[in-house]
Amino acid sequence: MSEQPASAPVIVPAPTTSPLPHTVAAALKRDGAGLVAAVVQQFDTHEVLMLGWMDDEALHRTMTSGRVTFYSRSRQEYWRKGDTSGHVQWVKSVALDCDGDALLIRVDQVGAACHTGTRTCFDGRDLDVQTGEAL
Repeated sequence: MSEQPASAPVIVPAPTTSPLPHTVAAALKRDGAGLVAAVVQQFDTHEVLMLGWMDDEALHRTMTSGRVTFYSRSRQEYWRKGDTSGHVQWVKSVALDCDGDALLIRVDQVGAACHTGTRTCFDGRDLDVQTGEAL
């Protein structure tokens, strides 16, 4: 069975009224819903804590407030991490990847990052894989 070619992702242009600096807004490659994946990492241990989604406004809030704001795809609204749980993410840095389609948000995480109560959204969720090693 041959592999089917992957369909090209839909890239949404920057909104005409983006709150972001022009250079940042122009560099982002958004999905069909206008969102960019945001990988959240603990700044000092480098643990990958979670993955969330941001549009221009959520990224702007994150870059200017010192707290991480996401856009909830299921609720169709903004949510600032920790407002209800107390598990705040304090922003330490924000980086855009080389393709412009993902963000790395380095934070100082207070408490659990996952809504299930675990430190990260990946704790205890390892899949069985065949591992390899460098030669």
